Amino acid sequence: MLSVDKTIGVTGVADAAQIPKQRGDLLMDTAVRYAEERHWDVFPGTWLEAVGGRERCSCDRADCPAPGAHPTRPDWAAQATGSGVAARRLWSKQPGASILLPTGRTFDALDVPESAGFLALARMERMRMTLGPVTCTPDRRMVFFVLPGGSLKVGGLVKKLGWSASAIDLVPLGEARYVAAPPTRVGGSGAVQWARRPTPANRWLPDVEELISPLAYACGRDAAAARAGRPA
Repeated sequence: MLSVDKTIGVTGVADAAQIPKQRGDLLMDTAVRYAEERHWDVFPGTWLEAVGGRERCSCDRADCPAPGAHPTRPDWAAQATGSGVAARRLWSKQPGASILLPTGRTFDALDVPESAGFLALARMERMRMTLGPVTCTPDRRMVFFVLPGGSLKVGGLVKKLGWSASAIDLVPLGEARYVAAPPTRVGGSGAVQWARRPTPANRWLPDVEELISPLAYACGRDAAAARAGRPA
């Protein structure tokens, strides 16, 4: 697996971004950078603890579906802050807490299978499309950041292309949802990583209409291959 300080390259994505320096950086410092340099709201989630020689989620659930990478309280949305000072204060209480970003505020997100995401990302780069940040998660998903409000348009846009979003496993994330940000670790599976880092060049996020066609096509192809029992 790639080191979490590396960008997963598709066509040689530049390493010029200053957010975040993942290796050796404290989670607190990275969370502060997201708030101060990107103006994203952040909030601390659960963390991983060593118990009996194994790491488990601080929530103490043996069957936790996202160990070390989910909210610690039901009112997490009210805890989120865009202040670097407030973020530093929150992480000082638990420096090992995961970094979670609420969607539906400064950005929405499109969550797709990793295989479809890489296919779509390569196509978008060949077309020289404007892209925002993109993450890869340890559970083999990719998350594309888009302008806020985009999640509400996804169902209608995908339907016009001849699919349903749920049938092709294209999941819109908007208000009352969240994503885990690099370098958050998820159990023993690995860390969330950047496929495309946040840079000054992608500070202005794309509208969902710009990305939906290549993403839906890639997800549709992925879903069809899965139904046929063959690789995408």
